[in-house]
Amino acid sequence: MASERHVIVAGAGIAGLTAALALARAGLRVTVLEQAPKLEEAGAGLQLSPNATRVLEALGLRERLLPLVTAPQAIRVMNGGSGREIVRIPLGSEALRRYGAPFLTLHRGDLQTVLANAAQAQRDITLKLGVRVDDFATHPHGITVQGRRGQQVVDERGIALIGADGIWSGVRGKLRRPRAPRFAHRTAWRALVPAQHVPAEFQQPFVHLWLGLDAHLVHYPVKGGRQINFVGIVHDKWQETGWSTAGDRAEILRHFARWSWSDKARDLIAIPDTWVKWALYDRKAPFKGGDGPVTLIGDAAHPMLPFLAQGAGMAIEDAAVVAACLGDNLDNPVQALRDYEKARLTRAARAAKASRKQARIYGLTGPEGFVRNTVMRLTSGEKLLGRYDWLYNWQPPDHVARPEQPL
Repeated sequence: MASERHVIVAGAGIAGLTAALALARAGLRVTVLEQAPKLEEAGAGLQLSPNATRVLEALGLRERLLPLVTAPQAIRVMNGGSGREIVRIPLGSEALRRYGAPFLTLHRGDLQTVLANAAQAQRDITLKLGVRVDDFATHPHGITVQGRRGQQVVDERGIALIGADGIWSGVRGKLRRPRAPRFAHRTAWRALVPAQHVPAEFQQPFVHLWLGLDAHLVHYPVKGGRQINFVGIVHDKWQETGWSTAGDRAEILRHFARWSWSDKARDLIAIPDTWVKWALYDRKAPFKGGDGPVTLIGDAAHPMLPFLAQGAGMAIEDAAVVAACLGDNLDNPVQALRDYEKARLTRAARAAKASRKQARIYGLTGPEGFVRNTVMRLTSGEKLLGRYDWLYNWQPPDHVARPEQPL
């Protein structure tokens, strides 16, 4: 099989599937290798800011996404100790006016399903499940990727390999990038409940962000408003890997102690019967590049702490840029991948640094926390939103088709 226009993607998460769609739109043929035997609805909710949603719009996903998303009217920043609102940062129509694309919330599993269905409908995309990438070898005409499905060996030849296989990337390991992910001394807890189970105030289309002692809580509607996604992030020493370790409600309530957190917040945390948790990791050193016809995107390249809600956003941006670079330089795919890496280095590093800074701001307590809350209260929500202009105004490459209507 000819490999001149064939790209192999390792991983069928948000990064890998978005890359496959963007690559197919750029005129390439794509094989996606995913080690999971089936794609399951897993993970937490997502906040997708305009820099990400304009890419999804450009890929023609508007109609598929509409029943599954919510466009929150604002971010309500709440005082975890008093239970009172500190400030309201406008989103909704203001975000659409300011950035030309919406700010949305949805469940990660819903986005993955939309992307997978769109990919499977494309004749130039082949999705192979249950295939683990074992190794790869470069040669003058590109790359050969060896995978394994049970006892069966799967070989793919192409012009490039894109590792989109997450923070514990096997492709990254084969590139001999020695720095292991770094534990951030925080654990994230997540839960999903029917919207009718929460007080009416918190069923409304808002992102609620509670700031308090040694923890913060975020919740917002997903699945078209039918369910509420909760994420609590706490300082912790627990650092097992994995995304879905069972968590005890009594344990998370201990992190949101009665003497420092309002009953209003604790009552919300007590609603879900089931919580799962995962330890937070990132890499401080930016990804500076792959080797030959191999590169990384998304968490495999530059995992993001969740404090700026940009993990999915950076992955989606990466996918658009790597596809544009390959589409523009098919005669020299190795140079195309180096161009992609150069284009993404500064921005991804800035987003990662901003996420770590946001973590410190969220973690302020005592007098410093009081000053933070006071400054936020005295600053208009519009000005607070403007601090993210550098992030939300990002545009995909010029030749990516623009949709006629925003989501």
